[in-house]
Amino acid sequence: MRDTLRPADDALRAATARVSSVRRRGRARFIGVSGGLLVAALVALCVALGYGDYTVRLPDVVATLLGGGDSGTRFVVLELRLPRALLALLVGCCFGLSGAVFQTLLRNPLASPDVIGVSSGAGAAVVLAGGLAGLSGTPLSFVALAGALAAGTAVYVLAWRKGVSGYRLVLVGLGIGTGLSSVISYQMTRSDVSEAQTAFLWLTGSLNGRSWPHFWPLLVGAVLLVPLTALAARALPALQLGDDTAGGLGARVERDRLALLACATALAGVATAAAGPVGFVAFVSPPIARRLLPGQGAALLPSAATGALLVIVADFAAQHLVPGTQLPVGIVTSVIGAPYLLWLLARANRSGQGG
Repeated sequence: MRDTLRPADDALRAATARVSSVRRRGRARFIGVSGGLLVAALVALCVALGYGDYTVRLPDVVATLLGGGDSGTRFVVLELRLPRALLALLVGCCFGLSGAVFQTLLRNPLASPDVIGVSSGAGAAVVLAGGLAGLSGTPLSFVALAGALAAGTAVYVLAWRKGVSGYRLVLVGLGIGTGLSSVISYQMTRSDVSEAQTAFLWLTGSLNGRSWPHFWPLLVGAVLLVPLTALAARALPALQLGDDTAGGLGARVERDRLALLACATALAGVATAAAGPVGFVAFVSPPIARRLLPGQGAALLPSAATGALLVIVADFAAQHLVPGTQLPVGIVTSVIGAPYLLWLLARANRSGQGG
């Protein structure tokens, strides 16, 4: 009897060892990729702090960050460049995390806040508040956040049919986003030239002129929302299996989905309030992270790190690509994201899923 069971035991031990080995390699790759992205973002931060019209050597940048340096270097690094660079990292982190939650939860690569109307809601709220109520400055940031949350709520309510499916939510979001874009266009045609120019710059997504007062509200929002998103994301593995399977495993499907959608919408809203609707960051960051980590599911941390790296590099290019001109960062991210969107649609058509 023992001789009969021994081959089965050996096979079981071999299978267990193989699964453990695969998991170890997966964890090692996750740590390596996440660490590499964070190191790359740190390097990009140092380059952004040191390079410009007034160049600061890397040792002086580090010394200034540690409390040293002369008064001129401290002013350039700490007051002019550091808030903008940190804001770029945090904006990218929020957009990347938001996009990863949307795309994973809805199992749709088109599901990102700038595609399903959340960013359009923030933009419409800002344009209307600036044009009709004459608001400007910090109050517009709260208006943008409120507009994003209102648009996200409207998309969810209109997509609800005894539950929410990914494709239905995307289609409803596209419709609402198109309608809100029409509102933005109409209001801009009624504005004077200076108001329209300011609104257009914000709608493109820009970090130009950002300073510490713009950074602190976003930091507070991120400190609150990132842990909440991580807590809500514990339900993601079950939800990825489908509603029926998730319910059978004990998940509260609609409650968990609503919590994740609320967190993702709020993350996109606070990032939009700080820098405007920076296009395609939430759209392209998760696919890049998932390609670096195949088989790792949502890859939330790598998506956030990818978004942070993408925005700070894009903002650096926007500042220095054209001598004497600072471009909005949204122009650079759109140059990256638009071809990816076309490629994604073309691939969907080739595989028969493009409709």
